[in-house]
Amino acid sequence: MVGLCRRVSLGRPVSFRNRLMSEPARPSLSIVIAAYNERGRLGRSLEQIRDYAAGREPVEVIVVDDGSADGTSEVVKGFDPGGLRLRLLRNPTNMGKGYSVRRGMRQAAGEALLMTDADLSAPIAEADKLLAALEEGFDVAIGSRHVPGSAVSGRSLRRRLMAWAFRLVRRCVLLGDLRDTQCGFKLFRRPAGQEIFARQTERGFIFDCEILALAGKLGYRIKEVGVVWREDPDSRLRPVRDSIRMLIRLFRIRRRLKRMSPV
Repeated sequence: MVGLCRRVSLGRPVSFRNRLMSEPARPSLSIVIAAYNERGRLGRSLEQIRDYAAGREPVEVIVVDDGSADGTSEVVKGFDPGGLRLRLLRNPTNMGKGYSVRRGMRQAAGEALLMTDADLSAPIAEADKLLAALEEGFDVAIGSRHVPGSAVSGRSLRRRLMAWAFRLVRRCVLLGDLRDTQCGFKLFRRPAGQEIFARQTERGFIFDCEILALAGKLGYRIKEVGVVWREDPDSRLRPVRDSIRMLIRLFRIRRRLKRMSPV
């Protein structure tokens, strides 16, 4: 496990965030974006990440094009990265968000590994809150829309009710101590991310629950952090059908974790 600080030649401790910026050979932060038919939104998101990274390079961005048919990859190829280390991975067909995030995370080189949505529903500057949690000693920091410090806008009543119902049942089945598992804004200390994503198997939206359950099973410390969140009206999640499928898979994840050898 990477410690929060180390001793430099002057004998002064260097914080986690400052240590990341002092080692140019490895990116301080890798940002993984799974993108499926995101031509209309991805360019703006990359611009915001480029602005955020200015002055704190090196920052790596890995876009995983999940079999898009709208030219999403061309947006990445034509983007001026500035100081970003921008990489594009392409899935031959639509493999699912979980598969795409896992692929990006397995190839990420950063000391801290961030997964975020292509539309940046959580503004990229909110990553500073998650980095602060790692500095406090946590291994995994997850954005949450249901803890103090969060601010959510644009969510319809129907979607709020569906999210509430799923959360109620999910906490009875898995991860009962977490308020929000589905916020697509999560940060991992490198050793934790490497081990967790090496064990992940879920390809769909329920993968968030799987990686958090794995983190707990493996003994990693998780902190929920309230973030600003703007609900995207163009979300591809189908609340009723997808919620039923996710609940079925929750039981599969719980069964699989019970079979895992204790760490």
